[in-house]
Amino acid sequence: MTRPTDEQIARAPKALLHDHLDGGVRPATVLEIAREIGYEDLPAATPDALAAWFRDSADSGSLVRYLETFAHTVAVMQTPDGLRRVARECALDLARDSVVYAEVRFAPELHLERGLSLPEVVQAVLDGFAEGVAQAADEGRTIVVRALLTAMRHAAKSLEIAELAVDFRDRGVVGFDIAGAEAGYPPTRHLDAFEYLRRENAHFTIHAGEAFGLPSIWEALAWCGADRLGHGVRIVDDVFFRGAPVMDNLDEALVADPREITLGRLASYVRDARIPLEMCPSSNVQTGAAASVAAHPITLLKKLRFRVTLNTDNRLMSDTSMGKEMRLLVADADWDLADLRWVTINAMKSSFLPFDERLAIIEEVVKPGYATLGL
Repeated sequence: MTRPTDEQIARAPKALLHDHLDGGVRPATVLEIAREIGYEDLPAATPDALAAWFRDSADSGSLVRYLETFAHTVAVMQTPDGLRRVARECALDLARDSVVYAEVRFAPELHLERGLSLPEVVQAVLDGFAEGVAQAADEGRTIVVRALLTAMRHAAKSLEIAELAVDFRDRGVVGFDIAGAEAGYPPTRHLDAFEYLRRENAHFTIHAGEAFGLPSIWEALAWCGADRLGHGVRIVDDVFFRGAPVMDNLDEALVADPREITLGRLASYVRDARIPLEMCPSSNVQTGAAASVAAHPITLLKKLRFRVTLNTDNRLMSDTSMGKEMRLLVADADWDLADLRWVTINAMKSSFLPFDERLAIIEEVVKPGYATLGL
């Protein structure tokens, strides 16, 4: 197939599973809320300059330094009004990017500095999502937005946040997550939370295989029972081409017969079990998990038919959107429209929505949307 045009990509239905609420705040909103609440530590005074600061600071090649930029967005998300506004704008921005389904994650424990309780934080965000969805509908755009509640892997609130996710699971929360620096904070530190979620038949994803390698992925699956992997990019460390690590000769592997590529035990399990990989190319390049979008393992893993999904991670820090991620893969990795539809359907299949709701979006929104583009 020929490459899709930018106009086709803009119109293409998109599904997003890995997007951080505090990583997608509009720069102008950060400035305005900061003025309202008296937060004076911002590193720039105009939206353009602030956007550039976030992007440049995140381009460090280090996950730890990348995460440090969140101090400023979290600082302006400490009041009900601030949380509702950020969530409302998030839903609207995604809808304007032709995202038809989104799971947006946030860590309630980071938003307690001005006296809010954990349930109040969650309710404010859900109210904001509802307002954004309604505003998008007024513009003729349809989007379904659900929340994932995140616990910070270096803290000790994971069981409490897991219980909160279960409490709100019929009110807009569809799952649980842990996030933060991987090195030194294995997911097994939070086994009580994961065991509780499994007893409650609740869904969860785990950030694993981004800055840390195969042991992080193995623990997330074998010990914790994750439904999905946040990033999971390092699963490629268990993939081999002619007996050598596949990333040592990626260009040749991408055009070789797939039978020349072999999988280790863990990679085989991930593929066989259809474990969804929430891959975020631009973010992974920024944090050093991938050398470039062209060399990002998502294209190889697509060729090998892993359950890969395409995501933004942090739209502010990576200066990105779902449309931009798609355009980069088309331009730098030779993706076509069929690839974009495939990865979108993968995301919908892997979402934490009930099956009938997932199927309805695939059959009534995604497939017809791509049909209008020629598929």
